Amino acid sequence: MTVESQKETLGFQTEVKQLLHLMIHSLYSNREIFLRELISNASDACDKLRFAALKDDSLYEDDADLKIRLDYDEKAGTITVADNGIGMNRDDVIANLGTIAKSGTAEFLKQLSGDEKKDSKLIGQFGVGFYSAFIVADKVDVFTRRAGTPAEEGVHWESRGDGEFSIEPVNRAQRGTEIVLHLKKDAREFANGWTLRSLVKKYSDHISFPVLMKAEVDDDKDKDGTPEPKEEAVNDATALWTLPRTEIKDEEYKAFYKHIAHDFEDPLTWSHNKVEGKLDYTSLLYIPKRAPFDLYNREAPRGLKLYVQRVFIMDDAEQFLPLYLRFTKGVIDSNDLSLNVSREILQNNDTVESIRNALTKRVLDMLAKLAKKQPEDYQTFWNEFGNVLKEGPAEDFANREKIAGLLRFASTHTGEATQNVSLDDYIGRMKEGQKKIYYLTADSFTAAKSSPHLEVFRKNGIEVLLLSDRIDEWMMGYLTEYDGKPFQDIARGDLDLGDIQTEEDKQQQEKASEEHKALLDRIKAALDDRVQEVRATNRLTDSPACLVVGQFDMGAQMRKIMEAAGQKVPESKPIFEINVEHPLVQRLEQESSDERFNELAAVLFDQATLASGQQLKDPGSYVSRLNRLLLELAN
Repeated sequence: MTVESQKETLGFQTEVKQLLHLMIHSLYSNREIFLRELISNASDACDKLRFAALKDDSLYEDDADLKIRLDYDEKAGTITVADNGIGMNRDDVIANLGTIAKSGTAEFLKQLSGDEKKDSKLIGQFGVGFYSAFIVADKVDVFTRRAGTPAEEGVHWESRGDGEFSIEPVNRAQRGTEIVLHLKKDAREFANGWTLRSLVKKYSDHISFPVLMKAEVDDDKDKDGTPEPKEEAVNDATALWTLPRTEIKDEEYKAFYKHIAHDFEDPLTWSHNKVEGKLDYTSLLYIPKRAPFDLYNREAPRGLKLYVQRVFIMDDAEQFLPLYLRFTKGVIDSNDLSLNVSREILQNNDTVESIRNALTKRVLDMLAKLAKKQPEDYQTFWNEFGNVLKEGPAEDFANREKIAGLLRFASTHTGEATQNVSLDDYIGRMKEGQKKIYYLTADSFTAAKSSPHLEVFRKNGIEVLLLSDRIDEWMMGYLTEYDGKPFQDIARGDLDLGDIQTEEDKQQQEKASEEHKALLDRIKAALDDRVQEVRATNRLTDSPACLVVGQFDMGAQMRKIMEAAGQKVPESKPIFEINVEHPLVQRLEQESSDERFNELAAVLFDQATLASGQQLKDPGSYVSRLNRLLLELAN
């Protein structure tokens, strides 16, 4: 019985309105997922009650048999999904059914393009949960009461998905939540026993609580001749990870992934493993096909579903995998932890640390296997999660070599922006006498590809890795070598070409430095405090000059990242390298006018700055100098 005077009408959060509109239209072709989402939520509610009851078993209210009920009424056109799980109070209802409490929601909604096919994938990555009910229903009623609260604190929530919802108190003897969907005319096909059973088998067979429906038999009659109602479980109700791998079909693994990840797409790969001995646990780990919208929010909830002795403990146990593997989804079920384990206890626990180390290696091995046996699928993974994996060398010293083997790069060998070259590929193509892995960082692939620093490498047929992601320079600070071969940034410090550079080449460079010492000193004086050194180069064949970063100085990428973060950046000046064989430099060397010499030297320096992908500190002066030179040529 409701109390009409206490009924309130409230507005949905703005993001909910947007999501409802887009979802109802974008997911129309895949409407049946509404049942998977609602049953999944009901299962979570039962899990949460079982966990809460570990500390207070009075929450069971003399009914410890947790279950989900599914009912329908073909004439009325309704479907009811009910559970006797944790339930909600008034505040819970407003928080869970009126808002989307996900960080980055606004940014996610901005990504939606209006293309229904593309948007449906994005919405799937976001997770639609309860709101999927409005894909098939034009009105939804929710009746709920939180376990442990009195019957009169029940809540009735109602909405037509049109921007508003009403909420009012209701007497409710049964704890848990009951959702009634009033189906749209074109969705009444779902109010059918056979259809609902099929959908449960297809999407929710692995749910570890029984999904009960009325048995469609009429053999047993009660006294007035009507069929006696019976209920039967229409799912297996067995925790999938507890079964032997030989008994699980691929389709069941995929369906379970969609349940725990709230994803619409199949995973790329998975690993199901049971460990017995010093440690006793089971893990079922998945690599998704698409990145979630909040992947780069390092504060977003992440981690594995944690069970202890088959009892659900928490949704996002982040302690079992390092942050750079946060894309991994799955379940960990341990027999070594206590049932009253908390996040705080997990932080400093030797058992957790041992499991973490083992699971980290397992995920890296999964990826290595995927890369070897299914390179196209691995490329899909890399395109989605590569920048996250690049955090690994800094965060996980012990597995740095394994992580490096999984990295993919663009390179001068392919000439394409696609990052599909592994370090093993690179080493396999190294020139005879080449001892280092050469790389170049830049703001974009185009800038890297056209860098003057590549000239000597092209001349000698040496491959160079081209790194253009914001994280790359930072990552390379933690990668010193791979397979015994050191890395070298070709735009930093002295360039060592090893045995590829002949003794004659080295002597010629030393000779050039001596012969043109006066020119180099004169350029240094002209540029004054803009450079730390001017020297003859062994990097260039076609360009007149280039900028080189000091061996221990911060590169341009890192400077920009730190400046954007508001951090103080240490002062440093570039090394200015001159190609003494270039006609422009030879012309400069012959210039007798100090004023004109200074102008030309400044133009060369500014051009080298632009070629390195950096911005000029005084672009106006550069334009003025260039205009003066052009006018002189015109005259």
